[in-house]
Amino acid sequence: MKDAYQVILQPLITEKSTILREGNKYAFVVNRDATKPQIRRAAEELFDIEGDILKVRTMRVRGKPKGKMLRYQRGRKPNWKKAIITLREGATIQAFETIL
Repeated sequence: MKDAYQVILQPLITEKSTILREGNKYAFVVNRDATKPQIRRAAEELFDIEGDILKVRTMRVRGKPKGKMLRYQRGRKPNWKKAIITLREGATIQAFETIL
């Protein structure tokens, strides 16, 4: 099993993920090879939310093209994977509470 810090790479702080927090949903950038059970275990270990996770949803995000003109594309940004973790009512991740 991978280390928890290798599974969950960073929190995803966007306008949409901030709105999702009102429904007890938290978004993270995760390792592209991570599975849902690995993400669940890593979140429980890192944020001390044992038994509070209801579901883990994942999606692969395709990297955007780089370069000024799409016709003369110079390359792509790398593909990445996003995970949205839903917690039970009343549970929170304390690290997110300091972020507005």
